[in-house]
Amino acid sequence: MSELVWVLDSTLREGEQTPGVYFDKHIKLAIATLLDEIGVDIIEAGHPMVTAEIHSAVKAIAQKGFKSIVGAHSRSLKSDVDMALECGVGFLGIFYCVSDERLSTVFKKDLNSAINQITEVIIYAKTQNPKLLIRYTPEDTVRSQFENVVLAASAAVEAGADIISVADTTGYMVPGTSRSMYDYISRLIEELDKKNLHPRIAVHCHNDRGLALANALDAYRAGASIIDASVIGLGERAGIVDLAQLLTVLTIDYNQNRWNLSKLVELYGLVSKHSGIPIPANYPITGENAFTHCAGVHTHAASVNPMHYESLNPEILGRARTFSLDHMSGIASLRYALKMINELTLDEEHQIDVLKEVKSVGQHGRSVDLAELKHIVEAVKHHKIYNR
Repeated sequence: MSELVWVLDSTLREGEQTPGVYFDKHIKLAIATLLDEIGVDIIEAGHPMVTAEIHSAVKAIAQKGFKSIVGAHSRSLKSDVDMALECGVGFLGIFYCVSDERLSTVFKKDLNSAINQITEVIIYAKTQNPKLLIRYTPEDTVRSQFENVVLAASAAVEAGADIISVADTTGYMVPGTSRSMYDYISRLIEELDKKNLHPRIAVHCHNDRGLALANALDAYRAGASIIDASVIGLGERAGIVDLAQLLTVLTIDYNQNRWNLSKLVELYGLVSKHSGIPIPANYPITGENAFTHCAGVHTHAASVNPMHYESLNPEILGRARTFSLDHMSGIASLRYALKMINELTLDEEHQIDVLKEVKSVGQHGRSVDLAELKHIVEAVKHHKIYNR
């Protein structure tokens, strides 16, 4: 397992490959600023060749003087490299496929020709800026012929690439099977070691099977030291690794305590608003219900000791646990909520009547927040006085 893992956020590049998602330049700057404050290692700001607007945004972000390294995406073309370098980025992600089938049918060239193109572009980029951090990605790495990947990766490193990224472009890998990312990364590192080549290994895991985070952690355990992620897991199709989930697990479970997690809620609100992609209520870490207890047994136990029904402390994310009142609520959760609204004198009979009203509301598919609870309490009190 790598001692120190870097996190690359691709919200501004992969995230904009989500259908219908585009961030205006000022919003990209705001997102990048929050990513820098959180402390992600690399901000992949976009592919400058795609549009003039993306080029302008990448350049603006690269010139902000962030602690995070700002990077750009590039095809294996000198024209793409020139445009990225003109932006002043410190990281360049170059990609080109090495699959026999795709090379022969799409690009009409053989593997040697592809490798020559890859290495020429890397040498060119490194010549232009010797300090440039260069990543080479064989497209759809895990479904390409492994021997092709090794040949291309080796040539790329010898040409000056600092990072080899393993792309699970279609979310194909499954932990514990013959398609294990752990096994793949272990095998790749072993083959490169034989050639006395020791680049950083990155992983870019798509979530088509819902296994992106599991595969990324599998890769990390095997020696990968860079993991790509995005806010809300935005990206092609089902997206990629979710940034908040990744950072939280790395912090809590792998002792990589380097990120300011309290900024995640603000970041997710900003990205959700301007992407038009809602954060699912039941989403881990950042979803509205992530730290909300509902069932009576849960709320009773959690009100005594939250760790009975929590394995994460919401405070590290700048969040607070809440208790939902609805048809699942019991008297213990009601009493806890009554304390929260400073209603300390309600007798047991009135409490039971309030609970009945709460359950009635819950059966209509709503939960009762603290403001509405105050109204229910007042109504019950009034009803009791009126009917004396």
